[in-house]
Amino acid sequence: MNMKKMDRINKIFEILSTDHLPDTIALEYTDLYTLLISTILSAQSTDVQVNKITPALFKVASTPKQMVELGYDNLIPYVRTVGLFKSKARNIIATSKMLIEEFNSQVPDNLNDLIKLPGVGRKTANVVLNFGFHKATFPVDTHVFRLSHRLALSTGKTPTQVELDLEKIVPKVWAKEAHNLLVWHGRNVCKARKPECAKCSINELCNSKDKIITIK
Repeated sequence: MNMKKMDRINKIFEILSTDHLPDTIALEYTDLYTLLISTILSAQSTDVQVNKITPALFKVASTPKQMVELGYDNLIPYVRTVGLFKSKARNIIATSKMLIEEFNSQVPDNLNDLIKLPGVGRKTANVVLNFGFHKATFPVDTHVFRLSHRLALSTGKTPTQVELDLEKIVPKVWAKEAHNLLVWHGRNVCKARKPECAKCSINELCNSKDKIITIK
């Protein structure tokens, strides 16, 4: 990667870091296990919706043992308002059992073990590693995928390809927070249908075909 491109990427994250965006994930959690379960529930749902149901759920089941004891049938009423709730409930029970049986009820701190858990793909695993273990990972959700293309950070056609591209090009100084900066910027400014380019702090660094030019 040439110096000019490297300087541009560094500038993007430097500016985003000054935008007073939240420094943590929108999901509400208290420990590694509740972070894992919340992230599983958030797939094809919204963090807002997940945050509405998890306080009641975690009040009765906030450990793998408690979740297994709660069981699938009793878990369903807590999660039925999120998308794919039946499969998520099955995965949460199965994951909790595996944590007990194979990991001493502890959430693993590496990608290979995390993706063995039912319902845990690369994105979910990377979220847990990033926010739970403070590791430099690049979970690729719809916001990260969209912004990576709009900002010419990746041309990857799959989340995994984008993730691997970001690993290569994001300066180490921003690696731990890059995902969060892109997510919040995507939610608040660089939206999917109507990007608010006029108030975008990195407008001058973006040449996306989706860029909206406001004529004053």
